[in-house]
Amino acid sequence: MSELEKRLSELGHALPEAPGAIGNFAAGVLHGDVLYVSGTYGTVKDADGADLIPTPGKLGAELSIDQGYESARLMALNHLALAKQVTGDLDRLIRPLRLVGYVNAAPGFQDAPKVLNGASDLLVALFGPELGPHARMALYQHELARNAPIAGEIMFAVRI
Repeated sequence: MSELEKRLSELGHALPEAPGAIGNFAAGVLHGDVLYVSGTYGTVKDADGADLIPTPGKLGAELSIDQGYESARLMALNHLALAKQVTGDLDRLIRPLRLVGYVNAAPGFQDAPKVLNGASDLLVALFGPELGPHARMALYQHELARNAPIAGEIMFAVRI
């Protein structure tokens, strides 16, 4: 088990099985010392091993900020699982560089940054106050596939 996985465990989280792709693309692309992890959602595996969005819906309509925050945290865990799938070892990750999140928002909902904090807070707790803070953009979407509350992509600096 990697040091980052041990730290995740200390934070009360387990690294999930990486989500499957819903299109023709790679889990991530390692180019030089940057890992570009493909977009994903806050999913869990169902009894059959299929990806399931536990709380689908729009923020500001069916879902609260707290529910969106949890979905964003699950999304970050899935990004880490995809990063491990590509690199083979989470300890190759130096730090998160940039996180972009797309929040499935009802008209008038203006708290996407609070929702995306679910992912950012996990990354800062995992990598620490020196390396965890990252560049970020929180965007509003009128629809997301599978009625996901949030989708996002992330870039990590990686030891080569």
